[in-house]
Amino acid sequence: MTVYSVNLGIGWASSGVEYAQAYRAQVLRKLGIKAKFIFVDYIQNENIANLTANIGLNDEEVIWAYNFFSDLPLKKPSISLTDFKDGLGQKVVAEKLQGSMLILKLAEGIELRVHLTRYNPTIVNRVEYIVGGKLVKQAYYTSSLSHEEFYTEGKLNLRRFYNQDGSVALEEFITDNKATLYKTQQQVFYSKEELLVAFMKKLSLKATDIVLLDRETGLGQIIFENVKPAKLGVVVHAEHFSENETTADYILWNNYYDYQFTNAKWVDFYITATEAQKNLLVQQLQQYNHQQAEIYVIPVGSLVRLQKTRKPRKMYSLMTASRLANEKHLDWVIAAVVAARKLLPELTLDIYGAGALKDKLNTEIKQANAQDYIRLMGHQDLSDVYLNYEAYISASTSEGFGLTLLEAIGSGLPLIGLDVRYGNQTFIDDGQNGYLLTLDSYQDRKVVVQALVQAIIKLFTEADLAEFSQHSYEKAQAYLDDSVETRWQELVLKEVGRVND
Repeated sequence: MTVYSVNLGIGWASSGVEYAQAYRAQVLRKLGIKAKFIFVDYIQNENIANLTANIGLNDEEVIWAYNFFSDLPLKKPSISLTDFKDGLGQKVVAEKLQGSMLILKLAEGIELRVHLTRYNPTIVNRVEYIVGGKLVKQAYYTSSLSHEEFYTEGKLNLRRFYNQDGSVALEEFITDNKATLYKTQQQVFYSKEELLVAFMKKLSLKATDIVLLDRETGLGQIIFENVKPAKLGVVVHAEHFSENETTADYILWNNYYDYQFTNAKWVDFYITATEAQKNLLVQQLQQYNHQQAEIYVIPVGSLVRLQKTRKPRKMYSLMTASRLANEKHLDWVIAAVVAARKLLPELTLDIYGAGALKDKLNTEIKQANAQDYIRLMGHQDLSDVYLNYEAYISASTSEGFGLTLLEAIGSGLPLIGLDVRYGNQTFIDDGQNGYLLTLDSYQDRKVVVQALVQAIIKLFTEADLAEFSQHSYEKAQAYLDDSVETRWQELVLKEVGRVND
């Protein structure tokens, strides 16, 4: 029995989907359940094993659709720069190191640009072959040559993937930057869709296997038509519909989930991260699709333990943690703290995270002359950071789950947030461990900022912070490792058990 999780691609800056997969891998390992994580996009300029290892997946847990037609194991690069140079068979007439790239000059105008790995600057990741100033080839390495890209007049026209003995396992022919044909030793495929159908068949899925669809774009029909006899589960990672476009007779599903919901009768079960989203989805699938759906609630994260400290927390201190992105509305939080400080002169705010809005937020802090009490802390390991603060604040207008909210209550922090789906509603009990702000509009900056100001002042002047903290700890109990692991175990046992029904 194996649990397969299907995704598209992956990069160094992974999204919540990849982190949810990484957490799932940890849980399934602990439960002794075999897991495989499938990626079907072509990954350019990087070894996919570097990217998957970066989020905590083991090489043997990863299946890359392109590599799957080869007998070459998926591994991180391991060929040393010294061995690569010794194996060239040509004299290096000059070399120059530029950051993580070593430029080797060979005879007759041939230049090799050797890209070294991030984790070890002595290991070769990939090599660009430049002839007459033009790129003619890129070679990618694991423990041996994995695959190559071939260029004509600077345009990619062929990818070739190799077996352990150096024979060709798969070729991808490309015209005008579009794959037009795939060829293995046994068969020709005239589209990537045909290749992926063959890939699904090559998996040899069994009735006791489970396939979890994390991302569907371009894959839905292929997975749905070729998953049996395995069980098919769909993981809902975000808001699943557009509320503004939904009426009593019509619902506009999120583009990323439209196929999975429209074809709900072929789905064995869904997974949501919160009870609130499950309840809404059950009702909507019944109302709009006339389908009774099996939906499991499994958080995308858990807590090893509750974090407690005997040291006093810094008084009047707020923190928040997220990507520095527009939808997090950190500018609203900054404005609220600036206004609230007029009545709470010791109030401080630390913002953890990285993102595109760093400079903009820095400018707003400076324009408000708030540098002394509002700080951008950058990306950090937050394991023990929450214990330094008295409360957590968020102005995000959408949180599918909110790992930082979970971590905050696991460290006993009271929370301030908007009454929006789904994380805030899950982790904040209004008046018991913080304030859930119900407003007529969650997009009106002035209205939201004023509500945040009032909540901050109320929290630090009226609330019993010790009682609020205790309630957060009590809520966090349900998210300890053992509890979440039990949910996964129950899902697997129930779904596999249906094979014999």
